[in-house]
Amino acid sequence: MAWEIVIGLETHAQLSTRSKIFSDASTAFGAAPNTQASIVDVALPGSLPVLNKGAVERAIRFGLAIGATLNRRSIFARKNYFYPDLPKGYQISQYELPVVQGGSLTIQTRSGEKLVRLTRAHLEEDAGKSLHEDFHGMSGIDLNRAGTPLLEIVSEPDMRSAEEAVAYAKALHTLVRWIDICDGNMQEGSFRCDANVSVRRPGAELGTRREIKNLNSFRFLQQAIEYEAKWQIETLEDGGRIQQATVLFDPERGETRMMRTKEDAHDYRYFPDPDLLPLEISPSWIDEIRERMPELPKKKHDAFLALGLSPYQASQLVATREVADFAATTFAGAPGTAIADLANWIAGPLSAHLNEENLDITASKVTPEALRALAARVVDGTISGKIAKDVFDGMWAGEGSADEIIARKGLKQISDTGALEKIVDAVIAANAQQVADYRGGKEKAFNALVGQVMKASQGKANPAQVSAILKKKLG
Repeated sequence: MAWEIVIGLETHAQLSTRSKIFSDASTAFGAAPNTQASIVDVALPGSLPVLNKGAVERAIRFGLAIGATLNRRSIFARKNYFYPDLPKGYQISQYELPVVQGGSLTIQTRSGEKLVRLTRAHLEEDAGKSLHEDFHGMSGIDLNRAGTPLLEIVSEPDMRSAEEAVAYAKALHTLVRWIDICDGNMQEGSFRCDANVSVRRPGAELGTRREIKNLNSFRFLQQAIEYEAKWQIETLEDGGRIQQATVLFDPERGETRMMRTKEDAHDYRYFPDPDLLPLEISPSWIDEIRERMPELPKKKHDAFLALGLSPYQASQLVATREVADFAATTFAGAPGTAIADLANWIAGPLSAHLNEENLDITASKVTPEALRALAARVVDGTISGKIAKDVFDGMWAGEGSADEIIARKGLKQISDTGALEKIVDAVIAANAQQVADYRGGKEKAFNALVGQVMKASQGKANPAQVSAILKKKLG
């Protein structure tokens, strides 16, 4: 009998405030250890937390983006546990009354769209970091991250494969960057996922879950879930049982290993933090934030579909808000027949050049208007698609506009029937075997002849005319 994998993700998105959630210490990445830890962050006696308004605003922005309920009144609680990098001996988080409750996110998978429900998103502070290198067998504690504002986003266990989990994580990653609440830098720890994985027989109750902690790349997320699910299935089929636990993923070995047995909520002894008043959010503030919200990825995605793009093309173009804006500007005023090609230009050659030079699309050396002008020369038959790639490279190198490069290099497509017939006649005369093969029923030989004509014309021949002339001459 088959097994069903059940996955829920808890994602920590570091909010893009300049200061920490309860102090004025900087959140900038890369400072020397313990140089960005205030008296509040290190829990000196008598220091009191003060809530960062910017962190709350970003949580509200996220709640609006996912269609969630925004709790007008929420509570900060103390989550009690003891670890060297947690100076207070507790973490300030939210438990019973988070800022954001419910909501959903639509993901794209190979089998189509799927709605993933969200349980909640709550504000909390990050802990410090234990350092285990270059300390002569000892560990050091860096409290620069202590107090960094996080939004913990918890999904329902709605995902049934590693592919769906990665699609959800990518969609969430896109969204938090799109609405400008998190920079999404996974290498710096700004966006990291914990995956809760269990297996069950289809239709049965949920199995015992194990939580894979701190996955900071989509590749590791997929590998960790696939290994963990396989391990759980094999354990159960061998007569073993799954113990609720927290596990780590070892990317070098490609396997998970247990770190500790998993705590339940009561183990943390949550209670309201007496140093922080309940958070009250006014309807007018929510309305003010709503008015400043950008058009969301789903709406942009649907708009691209309405232009005739495939779901895959549309999803490529909403990878970031900047790419989507570039694409929308490029499509504006372009003929409908050119839209799909323009999308391919953006996702293909343009993206390749940007990656090669480590540039953001806002710094593209080919503007939307210039790209649209290039596509127009393919649509009107001035140049072929193959020649267009050379023209694009010239535009990127700063050699001028599409029309200037075409004129200067003599790249205009040959559409004169008489001139094309001469080239075709010469190719037929020089390729007697391929002509015989085609007349004998081998269709591939025809494509080879078309290729020979294009080669002889240095790529300038109109491919459609070449095919028509060849078919006529070959009978």
